[in-house]
Amino acid sequence: MCGIIGYVGERAAVPIVLEGLKRLEYRGYDSAGVAVLTNGSIERRRTAGKVSALGALLAKAPLSGTTALGHTRWATHGSPKEENAHPHSDCTGGLVVIHNGIIENYIELRSDLARRGHRFSSETDTEVVAHWIEEALKRIASPHSPREGESALVQALQAAVKSLRGAYALAVLWNKAPGVIVCAKTASPLVVGLGRDENFLASDAPAFLSHTRRAVYLEDGEIAVLSRERCRLMRFDGTALPCRPVKIPWKRALAEKEGFKHFMLKEIYDQPQAIEDTLRGRVPFSGPSFERETGLASSFLSRLKRARLIGCGTAYHACLVGRYWMESLAGIPAEAETASEFRYRESVMEPGELVIAVSQSGETADTLGAARLARSRGAKVLAVTNCLGSSLSREADFSLYTRCGPELGVASTKAFTGQMSALAVVAARIGLARGMLPRSRASELARAMLALPAAATTALKLDAEILKVARKLRREGHFFYIGRDLNYAVALEGALKLKEISYLHAEGYAGGELKHGPIALIEKGIPVVALATRSRLRDKIQGAVSEVTARGARLIAVQTEGDPPVHGADAILRLPECPEVLAPILAVIPLQLLAYHIADLRGCDVDQPRNLAKSVTVE
Repeated sequence: MCGIIGYVGERAAVPIVLEGLKRLEYRGYDSAGVAVLTNGSIERRRTAGKVSALGALLAKAPLSGTTALGHTRWATHGSPKEENAHPHSDCTGGLVVIHNGIIENYIELRSDLARRGHRFSSETDTEVVAHWIEEALKRIASPHSPREGESALVQALQAAVKSLRGAYALAVLWNKAPGVIVCAKTASPLVVGLGRDENFLASDAPAFLSHTRRAVYLEDGEIAVLSRERCRLMRFDGTALPCRPVKIPWKRALAEKEGFKHFMLKEIYDQPQAIEDTLRGRVPFSGPSFERETGLASSFLSRLKRARLIGCGTAYHACLVGRYWMESLAGIPAEAETASEFRYRESVMEPGELVIAVSQSGETADTLGAARLARSRGAKVLAVTNCLGSSLSREADFSLYTRCGPELGVASTKAFTGQMSALAVVAARIGLARGMLPRSRASELARAMLALPAAATTALKLDAEILKVARKLRREGHFFYIGRDLNYAVALEGALKLKEISYLHAEGYAGGELKHGPIALIEKGIPVVALATRSRLRDKIQGAVSEVTARGARLIAVQTEGDPPVHGADAILRLPECPEVLAPILAVIPLQLLAYHIADLRGCDVDQPRNLAKSVTVE
């Protein structure tokens, strides 16, 4: 949710900030703005709508300067209009703030400031922060030099954050501290990019990947002071901290469309490589590299008695698949839960339990909260995430990265197949450590997993056929997806993809549940997508198919090449052969393509669907 970009250096700041904002569009937003320090004053340009509208505004009313902040806002407090867009200013106009997150006590702070004579021009919680810093600056001696201005601004921010409650990533510009950006973080992501004679600030690394891959991820309770020459880190209390950069492994090309119409389509086609990268060095399952990478020792895994998988949205569906694998490969009881529910239940944590927290960004607020709760109750936590240095990976005891590269489409695709691939590796490692997975079966599983990238490439060849199906279905208003066993999670994910990007009603059901209510909704012509890949329950799903086709449903079947055709199907999408245990990794690909093409044919904004954000960093 929302995007932050900041630049301080020698180059013109506005083009760099605009480029960064465009790279952050995937996060979801409804207004945008920039502030530039120029000739001793701060000027702003803000607008409702897309970054392109902001670019048009800047073309008419240009800004020049080498220090700037930019922001894309996803409305929480106040509707999406210019006065509510960031950056927000204090009463003097000489100080501006951008902010991701929510200030929970902003109403009481605003009332206090109003009594002191402050006047507000927006409905946002963020504007309160600008005035609160302004109030703190009044208690500090007026600076006579840029260095004194920097010191005063840091002191004022330190004083201000003591009064703020909630989740926030803040960045501040002040005209009396030229060439300086000061920022602070609590429970909302913030990363510094280190360049040569220039430095960057962002809510996510893709914003500055074209300029530098050296990054410093801020921890909660930290302040960063950026100038052209350096980056200083400190805690909220002023304690100096070392600056320890990491190298981001993603290449700039991964954050480009590379000729595809949308990022989502590119990322669907990225999946063979994402699966291969996630499995590289981890399959076969023997050898010490996995333990060195994750910290998960075989001695620890051998004592596990239970697994609990938590995630939100698509990550939760990966957890459902992971639950089956924990039981069938690792031989331990397992549960999958939505993180938003888990964190508020009176969960009973048992000795020998591993909590696996799954999040593409590693910044999902509910998943972070659930991981912290689990650790506070004595559980060990494994983070499965795509982002090096993310909050979740720093919060967890162990981390396993999916290596999928940046995923910029809001609707997750390659992250899902990457998460499933990673969870399959974890389940197999646990099964081997506990003696529940015979080595002969582990070898067969490893060979099948290493064949997945090629199989995924074959599955993508269904694209043209799926487009034909999408053309026939794009005007339908209701869809059903059904699957059994592992494919039940795939049915849920297929329905979610269609809902997210086409705004059509879609439901995923376990095939055996149709007679327990949903079949009442089946009527003539309604599309039903059936996951009927080769499995021990294929005959069962054929029974469910017969029930819906008998009532006139239009059936789209996803099945394994070489199997008898699903009876009654209007269209059959044939996937390459694959062991039943790994089928979800392939079966989801045609459902992603179907959702994509239906949404595109309907003229929907595929990469930035309405009301959604890529990284949900607030509750």
